[in-house]
Amino acid sequence: EWTMKTSVVFLLCISVFPGFSQGRVVGEDEVGFAECNVFFPGQVPPEGFTEPFHVKICQQYNKEPRFATLYSTKDKIPLYSAFKYTKPAQNGEENWLVEPQIDDPENYLHEMVHEADVVGTVANLGANQALTSDYVGSGYERGLLNPSSLNEEDFQIATYTLTNAVPLSPSLSKSWHRDIGRVVEQALVPHCSKKDHLYLLAGAIPSSTRVKGKVSVPETLWLAACCDAPQGWSLGLVRKVNDENSLVDLTVGELERQLLTGVQLFKGNCGEDNQSQEKTEAILQAVSQIRSGEQVGTSENEEAKDSGLVRKVAGIIATPFIKLLELLIYVFVELVKFVFYFLWLVIKWAGATVLDGVYSLWNGVVSYFKAISMVLISIPYDLGRVIVNIFLGFLQNVQDVVTLTFRILSIPVGFVLHLAAFPYHSICAIPSVLKDMATGIGGTFSLVIDATATLLHGFYYLAGHILKRFVPKISSDD
Repeated sequence: EWTMKTSVVFLLCISVFPGFSQGRVVGEDEVGFAECNVFFPGQVPPEGFTEPFHVKICQQYNKEPRFATLYSTKDKIPLYSAFKYTKPAQNGEENWLVEPQIDDPENYLHEMVHEADVVGTVANLGANQALTSDYVGSGYERGLLNPSSLNEEDFQIATYTLTNAVPLSPSLSKSWHRDIGRVVEQALVPHCSKKDHLYLLAGAIPSSTRVKGKVSVPETLWLAACCDAPQGWSLGLVRKVNDENSLVDLTVGELERQLLTGVQLFKGNCGEDNQSQEKTEAILQAVSQIRSGEQVGTSENEEAKDSGLVRKVAGIIATPFIKLLELLIYVFVELVKFVFYFLWLVIKWAGATVLDGVYSLWNGVVSYFKAISMVLISIPYDLGRVIVNIFLGFLQNVQDVVTLTFRILSIPVGFVLHLAAFPYHSICAIPSVLKDMATGIGGTFSLVIDATATLLHGFYYLAGHILKRFVPKISSDD
């Protein structure tokens, strides 16, 4: 139910608000990231970031690439964001987004969405990326690598994604974005003859310190700039997190040596070896003035300042009306959302009622046909069983008649057979009788002979014994 609800809300948001953010996550060798190659000089992304937990993201909004990001799923922060300077707009409302594809590549959502809209629908949400809950109560702010202040409206909305944020203390976040904005607008843009050829890389070096044991707090923030106009140049800036007032300028090559081994930020270092010394010194001087808190100005800048003051006054006057308009828009949007949600509940209730009725009807029809089928199937079975029982009963009756007839007929037949066999048995018994008689006579005669011999042997023994007893012994001489 929750999955269906969030999916419908997401589809409604897309249909009502066509500017809903979307992004694309790609692997190291996938073609999809090429859509964001326009943010790199020569359309060649930085090289040397080859760890398996380095994920390339082509950040899109309104179906257009807005900037590119290299995200570390191990440290849960971006390593760099690549973008171009556009005409800044007034800071809008922060609507933080997440990238579902980082945690769940098999998910059907292929764009950045609001975190609350995908809770429960994205598997392992937060396993590979930071979430809003990781910053709540931590004392750190979500510091943007690609600052929203350097982007126009559509680009600005796309920067509020957690894949473009690193943990920064409130003071560091404010000073870093202020200084970077001044450096870009006052030192870099005026010295690049073709402003659309100014390429910017804002990055962070992770540390072992982690917010809530998950999100790495950067130890260093850096900015690399490349202007590949006919008179090309490049520049690097570094700020240590533990020293919020430091802003060190250095060459791109020196910056690369502070990053991973083998890293190359710009193809050919953006002509660093052939850049104009005069232009480099002018840029460094402007950076130095910004670092010391001075205002970099030219006649053009003064005019811009004057016009900016007029815009500021006009903005102050128009602010209440703008806020009222924003409130009305907000109320209208909330009302539209409520209406859609109410309609969704009504449709859901009606659909559930209809589905329950259809389900009950279906179960009744299935049960009826099941009972009818069982009855129809049992009819031939019962009929066959009756026929078999009748046949078996008939065979049992036949067997009983045959058995009774046999037993009745067996009485006289046995008598006749025994009577007919009497002479045979009588005649055949004569030899046996004669044999028995001869055996008896012979036995009697043998018994008489044995008795006579025994008697004579007894008389002989007795006579011998008397003679030995009463007749005197005769000597050998006699």
